Amino acid sequence: MAAAGSAAVSGAGTPVAGPSGRDLFAEGLLEFLRPAVQQLDSHVHAVRESQVELREQIDNLATELCRINEDQKVALDLDPYVKKLLNARRRVVLVNNILQNAQERLRRLNHSVAKETARRRAMLDSGVYPPGSPSK
Repeated sequence: MAAAGSAAVSGAGTPVAGPSGRDLFAEGLLEFLRPAVQQLDSHVHAVRESQVELREQIDNLATELCRINEDQKVALDLDPYVKKLLNARRRVVLVNNILQNAQERLRRLNHSVAKETARRRAMLDSGVYPPGSPSK
């Protein structure tokens, strides 16, 4: 039995071009992880959208509280609440930026994986292997 990574041999004893065990494992692992990466990407996108909506609602509420505070004849001190809302908005924006950066890194990683997979498939289809490849 041939070891993983060695070239396959036909019944006539001639080497048969084919992917190495390592290439098969890498491709299988990529195919296994692809749905999880895509699902994570869609969830991050949904969270970012909801955070944009939350930020808009916080802005609206802060504006409304300021307007109510100005219109009141009895002095209500709403400034601490407005400050808390603005602090919450700042945190939402910060988390949104972190998610955006993570999503961009995930997109670049997914693109690199797809590019490498396409390159390896093209090499396998053409029968051309890089120098020193165990699949020769």
